[in-house]
Amino acid sequence: MEEADRAAGVAAVRALLRIGSEAEDGLIGALVSEAFDLAERFTGQVLIARSISERIAADGTWRRLVATPVRSIAEVSADGAPLTAEVYAVDIDADGDGWVRVSGAARVVTVALQAGLASDWASLPSAIQGGIVRLAAYRFDAREAGEAPPAAVSALWRPYRRLRLAEARA
Repeated sequence: MEEADRAAGVAAVRALLRIGSEAEDGLIGALVSEAFDLAERFTGQVLIARSISERIAADGTWRRLVATPVRSIAEVSADGAPLTAEVYAVDIDADGDGWVRVSGAARVVTVALQAGLASDWASLPSAIQGGIVRLAAYRFDAREAGEAPPAAVSALWRPYRRLRLAEARA
């Protein structure tokens, strides 16, 4: 999570909790980062766009990339050297899943891509933002309690959840 995005999340948590002081910003920032990571795991999506690299088998079949939604696939390389366009094909489907097919001598390739649902904190859907802020605020308030987080958090994130039951191949 970029520092500007974390700062926006901290400001939102401080506003929700009506905290005027910046004394707790370090702790709140850590809680925002934790809630953001949990939101990504829960939704199964990269929430804020960033560069990612993935290693996939180069066996001539279409392989779906793990990161989603994919914005662009920049490069496919083997042993640090970019492959020529003749030995691979890429596709991004309507769901934002990235697909790569590689044929040739390499057994494993590295795919450099850009993935993310939103460009920054401000362009995240409000439900995702709200869940992150509520979870971080809850964790801040309930530091000593062992209660479960509010159910509203998962209710806010559930419409954005993407589940994969098995590895898909085209």
